[in-house]
Amino acid sequence: MVLAPLACALWAQSDKTSQKANSAPNAQEQEPPEEDESLKPKEYAFNPLEAEHDLKVGLYYYKKGNYAAAMARFREATRWNPSYAEAFLHLGETEEKLKDKAKAHDAYAKYLELAPDAKDAEAVKKKLAGKR
Repeated sequence: MVLAPLACALWAQSDKTSQKANSAPNAQEQEPPEEDESLKPKEYAFNPLEAEHDLKVGLYYYKKGNYAAAMARFREATRWNPSYAEAFLHLGETEEKLKDKAKAHDAYAKYLELAPDAKDAEAVKKKLAGKR
């Protein structure tokens, strides 16, 4: 007689375990698969502090002669702050060093669009006129 309640308790416990085991795959099917965060494209929002930081790092690389790294940082700065004229100016100078005239032209044109009254605007206009 003592064994009957014990057997019932064990049977009920094993039934709950089997229900959990059966429901586990359903829970996994409902969850979306994990995504590798490094594969997602980077999303940019207006962030002038990040833009300023990227500009400073870009200038460091430019002075060291690492123009590819400088170009990447200047481009990042323009993505964080699309109205950052100084970043476009330095991006144009770096593209010029890398001998990509079309991209340099685009960067200089954007610089003049953002800062038409800059003190070096005339020099940049001459560079643009000489590129064509």
